[in-house]
Amino acid sequence: MREITEQERLEALSNAIAIIKRNLPDYTYSCQDTNTVDGIYRKIENIEWTTGFWPGELWLGYIASGDEVLRHAAGIFVESFRERIEKHIAVDHHDMGFLYNPSCVAAWQLTGNAHAREAALLATDNLISRFQEKGEFLQAWGAMGADDNYRYIIDCLLNLPLLYWASDETGNPIYREIAIKHTRTCVANSFRSDYSCFHTFFMDKETGKPVRGETCQGYKADSSWARGQAWAIYGLALAYKHTGEKSYLDLFEHVSEYFMNKLPQDMIPYWDLIFTSGDEPRDSSSASIVACGFLEASELYDKLGEYDKALKYRKLAKTLMKAIYDSCMVRKDESGINGLVKHGTYSKKSPYNTCTPAGVDECVSWGDYYWMEALIRLGGSWKSWW
Repeated sequence: MREITEQERLEALSNAIAIIKRNLPDYTYSCQDTNTVDGIYRKIENIEWTTGFWPGELWLGYIASGDEVLRHAAGIFVESFRERIEKHIAVDHHDMGFLYNPSCVAAWQLTGNAHAREAALLATDNLISRFQEKGEFLQAWGAMGADDNYRYIIDCLLNLPLLYWASDETGNPIYREIAIKHTRTCVANSFRSDYSCFHTFFMDKETGKPVRGETCQGYKADSSWARGQAWAIYGLALAYKHTGEKSYLDLFEHVSEYFMNKLPQDMIPYWDLIFTSGDEPRDSSSASIVACGFLEASELYDKLGEYDKALKYRKLAKTLMKAIYDSCMVRKDESGINGLVKHGTYSKKSPYNTCTPAGVDECVSWGDYYWMEALIRLGGSWKSWW
């Protein structure tokens, strides 16, 4: 398996920054939609769960290049995200980490912007308002306590770093305690015996006991949605980072092995891991997320003195990144497309799910973001905001 070279990494970063700077006239006072349509991101208001990823790309571009234009553009979004949480605009869900870590925690970390800190802390309070004591989990979306939405989803492992940040920032342990409780519930229920994971898990609202897992955004209930498995991989590495609970890192290894064993020859996952060949759409974004998870784990194993494992996951990350570089990366001179990574999948309809088709074989905002994060991580010069 070939690995991305340092020359290719630098070329990929330069390429991404060139595309991002070209996009600034359209997306400095507007947000990018979740996915491209025929290669182009629609301009939207700050209302989607994904709008934090574009300012995150700007911050990553600034870290890589030192370009003050990117720093200024990223800073402009702070006020939009502050207004969104103050006015409670489209925030009745759990995706506060996806929204506020790459936009406002990043801004506070890099520039000391006090408004960014305030916005991120308000988002944290909004997130813990979704905590269900019975079952001990953060309800993903829907009216609180609704019978058909008394559940969490695997994605939330990537929202929990916002809670750990808030406890560290304020000294208030409640945020950390809720994050730990949610993680315990997730680990206890969301993984099958073969280490594939459910997308979502329903709990009993009266007793708090587990009811059933489903894979609503994957092919069918008992399959493994590729992006869900990717969130689990990165999320478990982060769970260990923030808690020191070694069993999370052990589980990470098994969940990662399942993912890697389901990849086709070209290393770009299908949208659901039930598919390992054929004409089904791919989801390149899952590969970028997993690469970030592997690089996070590599750093953690280095600190533990487990250097063989650190090297293993770094090499696996570089292999995934090489696959994306070869077959999915958008080149800066490519016309008719303004994202960074092709062949992503947001939502694919199947005979067994109720998904609304969207963003199939397109660029997706998180795919662009995590591709850049992996490139920055691999360079070793990044302080994580997760």
